[in-house]
Amino acid sequence: MTKRFYKTAAAAKVDGGYAVQLDGKSIKTPLGTLLVMPNEVLAGAVADEWNAQGDEIDPKSMDLTPLAGTAIDRVPGVRDDLIEGLLRYGDTDLLCYRSEHPKDLVQRQDAAWQPLLDWAADTLGARLEPTQGIVPITQAATARAAFKAVLDGYDNWTLAALGELVGISGSLVVGLALVKGHLSVQDALSICHVDEDHQIETWGLDAEAVKRRENVTKDLTAAYRFYELLNA
Repeated sequence: MTKRFYKTAAAAKVDGGYAVQLDGKSIKTPLGTLLVMPNEVLAGAVADEWNAQGDEIDPKSMDLTPLAGTAIDRVPGVRDDLIEGLLRYGDTDLLCYRSEHPKDLVQRQDAAWQPLLDWAADTLGARLEPTQGIVPITQAATARAAFKAVLDGYDNWTLAALGELVGISGSLVVGLALVKGHLSVQDALSICHVDEDHQIETWGLDAEAVKRRENVTKDLTAAYRFYELLNA
């Protein structure tokens, strides 16, 4: 960790948006680009992360700053690849792969996941078919095309947030439902934890499961907060 070298951080209006300045000097991304954000609300929240640092700067304690850096440094150069990666999540979406047994788990998955697949079909024009078991199935090309049309319409900042939401949840449908306001973070977490909840009820909690859930909750919440601030 680096020793704290500044007194205060603050958002400041600059050409192209809002920067975060440490004692009046603008922060740069890891690649040396000015960390300029689209709005003052997001920049202010990033500044808060820097103000919250103690005597040493702990990058792991920051959620928004690295995502902003990703949107600036990484996404523009890999935009097409990022979209293709998100589409691959849709090709094998978590919500499509249901258990064969036990019956109560199958029913729980159907009740939690099928309404979201129906939403994607009705709202996005992307109809995905569910299956039982883990053997991959081929989804209709029209579903992929519909998802791609949606993704192509997002700017690099939104794609940075969506990439996190999809990667954490394991579902393109869940990620899109979050950014379109169809799901809350709590609802999304419940959907992602259907299998794990059933396991816990059957076998009980263990330390590893607790830590994993805590990490997923923290990361998904942070990624969605970034998206909310982006659109504030």
